[in-house]
Amino acid sequence: MSQYQHIKQKAYEANMQLPKLGLVLFTFGNVSAADRELGVFAIKPSGVPYDELSPEKMVIVDFDGNTVEGSHRPSSDTKTHAVLYKNWPKIGGIVHTHSTYATAWAQSQRCIPIFGTTHADHLTTDIPCAPPMSDEMIQGDYEYQTGFQIIDHFTELGLSYEEVEMVLVGNHAPFTWGKTADKAVYNSAVLESVAQMALLTEQINVNAPRLKDALIKKHFERKHGPDSYYGQS
Repeated sequence: MSQYQHIKQKAYEANMQLPKLGLVLFTFGNVSAADRELGVFAIKPSGVPYDELSPEKMVIVDFDGNTVEGSHRPSSDTKTHAVLYKNWPKIGGIVHTHSTYATAWAQSQRCIPIFGTTHADHLTTDIPCAPPMSDEMIQGDYEYQTGFQIIDHFTELGLSYEEVEMVLVGNHAPFTWGKTADKAVYNSAVLESVAQMALLTEQINVNAPRLKDALIKKHFERKHGPDSYYGQS
């Protein structure tokens, strides 16, 4: 048995949650699961339909984006995952989807405002949207540069990847992460739900105000414990 079987199994199970949660269509998405001690992650193979996946088909890749084990080509987004794992050492799982509502916000190049308490249960900030990358970056190693597009935007905003575990990439789609692949999937589902609520909120009231800071603090600390609030950037 492969020494990587445990993360192949985790990646497989997490990937299979995406269609169940309505977060992917056809093969529009992927999940990876990392083993920090071994310095590798397992990721969905490129172009393989979800009903044909198995743990054995997961591809093992190192944090430089090199394939270590597997007979299939890894996801086209593999280099983005690798960059995030290499630069953000406390991530254990990453999800990328083209879920409808989160992707619509990404295509609009807008952050998702914190309108309500559902959002505040998970974040104390707007969900950030990284700007579209420069022509120079696009013409280079696009998937590799996407990772730095995310990292650079968090640096510019002064955000912590441990506190804000989701982002929209302008004109592209969402990425989420977490300490485990399961948590990254959870964050992806939360992001899609919050994105839908925010769209409907603006349709009902184009001038809807952001949630009061006092309510943001109350709901976040109620769920995460006292002194967990990290405030607006």
